[in-house]
Amino acid sequence: MAAFRLPQKCLPFLFTRSQGPLLQARSLNLHEYQSKDLMLNYGVTIQKFQTADTPERAGAAAKELGVPEVVLKAQILAGGRGKGRFSSGLVGGVKVTRDLESIEGLARDMINHRLVTKQTNSNGVEVKKVMVAEALDIARETYLAILMDPATQGPVLVGSPDGGVDIEEIAEKNPERIFKIPVDIMKGITMDQALLMAKNLEFKDGLRDTAATQIMKLYDLFCGVDATQVEINPFGETPDGRVVCFDAKVNFDDTAKYRQKEIFSREDTSEKDEREVEATLHNLNYIGMNGNIGCLVNGAGLAMATMDIIKLHKGEPANFLDVGGAVNESQVLSAFKLLTADPQVRAILVNVFGGIVSCATIASGIIAACKEMELHIPLIVRLEGSNVDKARSLLEDSDLPIIPAKDLSDAAAKAVASLT
Repeated sequence: MAAFRLPQKCLPFLFTRSQGPLLQARSLNLHEYQSKDLMLNYGVTIQKFQTADTPERAGAAAKELGVPEVVLKAQILAGGRGKGRFSSGLVGGVKVTRDLESIEGLARDMINHRLVTKQTNSNGVEVKKVMVAEALDIARETYLAILMDPATQGPVLVGSPDGGVDIEEIAEKNPERIFKIPVDIMKGITMDQALLMAKNLEFKDGLRDTAATQIMKLYDLFCGVDATQVEINPFGETPDGRVVCFDAKVNFDDTAKYRQKEIFSREDTSEKDEREVEATLHNLNYIGMNGNIGCLVNGAGLAMATMDIIKLHKGEPANFLDVGGAVNESQVLSAFKLLTADPQVRAILVNVFGGIVSCATIASGIIAACKEMELHIPLIVRLEGSNVDKARSLLEDSDLPIIPAKDLSDAAAKAVASLT
């Protein structure tokens, strides 16, 4: 049997721990224009720009900037825009031109059209906004990022004098061109560290102080907005001696949401799976997959084990759904609604180990969900742990067609068998 490969976007469920149960890291991603708004607030040097949601507004913005050359950028959360293709036939989601009269036409071929890039699916993403920015010549491109490093348990500066291309490619082919400087999170970044990174990025003496100052401001941004990553590519040098952050990606972790309410209110969920957005509203951790056995599990590790054993029995999981250790009856109902909303789901497997949560709570939630929804697909339930005897009695007395399972392997086998 081929090994089960967990989708990359499921990994945050496993490795982020808050106080209490293991929680999902729902990383907030901002559009480029939103990230640049934040950078302006921290004094970081960027190009002048405006945003537009109509072709007419884009054309007007190009003239209002008062610059000889502009760059028009489609605003989606996926990378690879420059080489992407629109449903309108336009190739390239980043266009540079001195013909300001052409901006409206280019924007018309971007706005309300779908853009397919190497980071989207084959359907692409519909573009709702474009950014119209001052186009600056770049004499030299470097790469700079500030991110949290599990190895040092704190921030790390990552930089390369070879910017403008995939950092993964540089790391693979020329690892000696990647520089890392750990930062003591209690002390913060020092000017010496910023100057060292500026030197590693090969800024000459005349611009090294300027680059270091920009690095210090970016670190202030990193801490000030509770970012998990600030990535600038390119962190560029212009022919007239300026250091400019030409492109930016800022990521956040939802554990900072209570401190960063204004930033999180900017989240654009239009590019996300609607089921994942709905799950977030109920504090459930959900990732849709391609199988037909819906899984309701408490705990990220147990959820992965459940998917593995379904595969072992020649089945296909339809989702990753971790209801967490503090789940209540209402959340169980919401979880069932998520599962049954997927037309591919032909059976549901509930696998719960009662530790923090009582199995009786899960059982009550299952019964309420089945009665409210009039469930018409097989439901296999394996419960173990706290109050399991009471939970089993509740299920037996419910007169619902629930298929009990003695262990996880038995549950997976019965779920697969129920499909035939």
